[in-house]
Amino acid sequence: MTEKIMCSVYRSPKKEGMYIYVPKQEPFEQVPEALLQSFGTPGHVMDLLLTADRSLARVDVKLVMQGIQQNGYYLQMPPHEGLF
Repeated sequence: MTEKIMCSVYRSPKKEGMYIYVPKQEPFEQVPEALLQSFGTPGHVMDLLLTADRSLARVDVKLVMQGIQQNGYYLQMPPHEGLF
C-alpha cells in the first residue's frame, strides 16, 4: 500500500453524511458515471494527506487509502440511523 495519498473530499448534496474521497491530482477520472449521477454535484470539503497512522472521524483511513488505490475513489456512506 502507498504510504501517503493526497486526496480531496467532497460532500454529496443529495444525502447527508455521504462523502467521496478521490485523488487530488485526478479527482473524478475513475469514479463511475452512475455513482456521480446518484451522488449529485460534489461540493468540495477539504484536501487531506492520508497516511496509515492518521485518524478520520467516521472511517478507517486504511480502508480509504485501499479504496483510492484499487478503485480510484472511496465512498463514505452516512452512518446508520437508529431503528427507533
